Amino acid sequence: MGFSTKYKSDIEIAQEAELKPIKEIVQQLDLHDEEVEPYGHYKAKISLDVMKRLEKKKDGKVILVTSINPTPAGEGKSTVTVGLGQGLAKLGKNAMIAMREPSLGPTMGIKGGATGGGYSQVIPMEEINLHFTGDFHAITTANNTLSALIDNHIHQGNELQIDVRRVTWKRVVDLNDRALRNVIVGLGGPVQGVPREDGFDITVASEIMAIFCLATDLQDLKKRLSKIVVGYDIHKQPVTASDLGAEGALTLLLKDALKPNLVQTLEHTPALIHGGPFANIAHGCNSVIATKMAAKLADYVLTEGGFGADLGAEKFLDIKARYANIKPEAVVIVATNRALKMHGGVAKENLKEENVEALSKGLENLQKHIETVQAFGLPFVVAINRFVTDTEKEVKKIETWCAEHSYPVALTEVWEKGGEGGIELAKKVLDVIETGENHFAPIYDLSTSIDDKVKTIARTVYGAKDVEFSSKAKKQIRAFEKFGWGNLPICMAKTQYSLSDDPTLLGRPTDFTITIREFRPSIGAGFIVALTGDVMTMPGLPKKPAALNMDVTGEGKAVGLF
Repeated sequence: MGFSTKYKSDIEIAQEAELKPIKEIVQQLDLHDEEVEPYGHYKAKISLDVMKRLEKKKDGKVILVTSINPTPAGEGKSTVTVGLGQGLAKLGKNAMIAMREPSLGPTMGIKGGATGGGYSQVIPMEEINLHFTGDFHAITTANNTLSALIDNHIHQGNELQIDVRRVTWKRVVDLNDRALRNVIVGLGGPVQGVPREDGFDITVASEIMAIFCLATDLQDLKKRLSKIVVGYDIHKQPVTASDLGAEGALTLLLKDALKPNLVQTLEHTPALIHGGPFANIAHGCNSVIATKMAAKLADYVLTEGGFGADLGAEKFLDIKARYANIKPEAVVIVATNRALKMHGGVAKENLKEENVEALSKGLENLQKHIETVQAFGLPFVVAINRFVTDTEKEVKKIETWCAEHSYPVALTEVWEKGGEGGIELAKKVLDVIETGENHFAPIYDLSTSIDDKVKTIARTVYGAKDVEFSSKAKKQIRAFEKFGWGNLPICMAKTQYSLSDDPTLLGRPTDFTITIREFRPSIGAGFIVALTGDVMTMPGLPKKPAALNMDVTGEGKAVGLF
């Protein structure tokens, strides 16, 4: 593959790639024919029977990729994940990638797809970024089936005495649609149902998405679905999906989706793309099943946590790794000159100009994320994800800063050079796995109180001075502990742009207080969501959505996806 045409768009690069038939990717792996269900020529679902067959096989080493707080300048975490996998493959290592499926909401909105970029992409890029194998549609349907069963139960006599003012379960759609945030259902007279306030979340914020990604098998999925709290009865006691008898139908709708999806990178490294909860709302990691399966099929697994280390990585390490019994071997912290300059006070429109002073100030953000990874007892490597506009002086500044602090660092050029540009990073990662000290442990014990767990995250991971709980949140803590939910992990819903709960406070803010306005029980997923600031569970579209640039040619070729 040649890299001279480095200014081609991601979609152009992806469309020019030579894909291998999926059966050739399967041949690289310890898979039997009956365990593979092809979805066309270049995608396949892998049977969960693989996990039983390879149960006693030693797990491969899991490497977590995270980043500094994201900015509109872009960090390229998915690109580095793919490029590192390709880099390890170039070194002759048996590597596999385990990533999230993209949501249509951001794809059609402002963020774009999530298949990597340049010469470090998973393909077929267009299909992965659109409907893929239909997993998200299955999750959407399961979620809305539960909504339909709730409203039908109320309409048909309400035997469970559900308080229609306290139904907490929302409908979902996998699009950014602010008009659906607050709706009224059941209008039109007695035969149309019982009127009540409702609303829509985006599919990736659904508890079913979180359950889907934390379930270990079909039976665990069913058990978790049964525990979903849909609201409260007139006595203020929780009502669950099990009370409605819904878990069987929901499991049936999800049984095929639960099988991980196998695709390939541009350099034909195998990749499992499966599940995709938002990291600023839910736990932001791909499915446990895909990560564990990749660890049975490869010696090295590259996976990621959404957004910065304060969100996706913290939740991977405190929630996913705890439930799945995963011990990560190392963490890669992705940083870019552009994003560091934004954290140092440079406006987006001025990022192409060299500014070593602002970059130096922005390094405070990177420092905090390094401290967070160290708090979990894990070795790490800083990956400088190089953009073509970066100057030598700026790159040198980061390298010098890392050297002064004895932080392992690697210049990473995977967007432009694919796996070749990830070899330096791959070697550094292999080195820290071999020589670094690994004392991994979650940062809080589940037996501590809800408020203490929140305070530990806020102080240790965000650097907050204190945590303030609203009167509603305090009441909820008492109620949740009474219901027996006090020993669950905490999933913080927080802005991704700042270490604080104020998205405008970039860099490394100090002397700030995190405010918890309310809690939401995700008992099926197995965590309590703590809502800070003004986190939207249904995003809106920007003034000029990416969807307006999308089209399809007469030959059926996608245009405008990025």
